Amino acid sequence: RAMALPLLLLEAVAVLAALAALLLVLICMIAHVTARKMPTFHRHEEEKFFVNAEGRKESVPSIHDPPTRELSVVVPSYNEEDRLPLMMDEALDYLEKRQKQDPSFTYEVIVVDDGSKDQTTKVAMKYCKKYGSDKVRVLSLVKNRGKGGAVRMGVFSSRGKKILMADADGATKFADIEKVEEGLKNLQPWPNQMAISCGSRAHLEKDSIAKRSYFRTLLMYGFHFLVWFLCVKEIRDTQCGFKLLTREAASRTFSTLHIERWAFDVELLYIAQHLRIPIAEVAVNWTEIEGSKLVPFWSWLQMGRDLLFIRLRYMTGAWQLETRKCN
Repeated sequence: RAMALPLLLLEAVAVLAALAALLLVLICMIAHVTARKMPTFHRHEEEKFFVNAEGRKESVPSIHDPPTRELSVVVPSYNEEDRLPLMMDEALDYLEKRQKQDPSFTYEVIVVDDGSKDQTTKVAMKYCKKYGSDKVRVLSLVKNRGKGGAVRMGVFSSRGKKILMADADGATKFADIEKVEEGLKNLQPWPNQMAISCGSRAHLEKDSIAKRSYFRTLLMYGFHFLVWFLCVKEIRDTQCGFKLLTREAASRTFSTLHIERWAFDVELLYIAQHLRIPIAEVAVNWTEIEGSKLVPFWSWLQMGRDLLFIRLRYMTGAWQLETRKCN
């Protein structure tokens, strides 16, 4: 009887291990079978144009055209009529002052309305009329694609040598663009003109933990562990929405991107690492702004699923690091 108990335990462990292996194989099969081989780049007819300051339609440019501006700022916006004005005022004030100091500096701000149900487009168009459609453009999507999908549409419609992703809530101080620009500069020489500089809130982690509930802190640590374990090991903060890319890096990474929701940043950096694109992580000033669209439990659950699928789909060959023209 004394010998029977360890044997039973060993058998139980063996059965559990076999079930875990079977479950992993099943998840891999589901991830592979349900994957689209390459991301779809469908633009609805209305998304092939933007409305200029005079109310006329103009064709959007392509990421594959030669750049005609120094900087493009892509602002994904979903139901942001309340938070967008503060961000736009700060960004445009900075950009206008910089252009006065250096007339060779040219820019554009592309607000991508991701199928909003409020007056986001109307609010953004006020800036278009004030500064002109050569500096502020509004791209209205027919339906909600998710933050990653909105950023990609803006990137594919940009004219800048460098492309900055910036959140509509203005949580990151816009003048910190100089910090991510310095991070990009320090990566030179850029292989094939490709480099990425990521704004980071990692240095603020201790303060944010003190303000968060235990549950949200646990979710945050769980997400960071999954990112590190499954996808991206070198970058501590993958989710800060303040990222600067060279035009070539933006074209290569976003052309391969599959994830269109919250976890798109992780896949973007996963792609960049596998393409050997140099990445800098730079500390930026960040303030939490009320009105986040992130629903704590369900959004984190969706992101966890996406992280697992990113790893499994690339590992099984369902997704591959290839690119194709997007417009």
